[in-house]
Amino acid sequence: MEIRRSGSQPSGKGSAEYFTGAVRVDPLFQAPAPARVRCASVTFEPAARTAWHTHPLGQLLIVTAGCGRVQCWGGPVEAVHPGDVVWFAPGEKHWHGASPTTAMTHIAISEPLDGNAVEWLEKVSDEQYEG
Repeated sequence: MEIRRSGSQPSGKGSAEYFTGAVRVDPLFQAPAPARVRCASVTFEPAARTAWHTHPLGQLLIVTAGCGRVQCWGGPVEAVHPGDVVWFAPGEKHWHGASPTTAMTHIAISEPLDGNAVEWLEKVSDEQYEG
């Protein structure tokens, strides 16, 4: 058994290369091999968001606070709220972030394939974000 105490891992800023706006990433867990699961709590300030991206084995989001937005390529922008669970299928191009006026926090869970958990793509334009 391993217990990771709250606050035992430092927070980090979301890279401006992959995020628009102010984003904080709090790592929660990375399982030792042969397990692959990775988990982080991510907080987006109002209007902050990821760039478009994909995950080779998919991604699960659990919204824990605030109000956010998610979108898959070619689909509508959807609002998400605390308690909502979002699954992005392997290779599905998507983004996620806060609403224009409210911060949003989610727990993000994914697994790497051949050492890669995410492929970052182009930034989400303001027009795409606004839907």
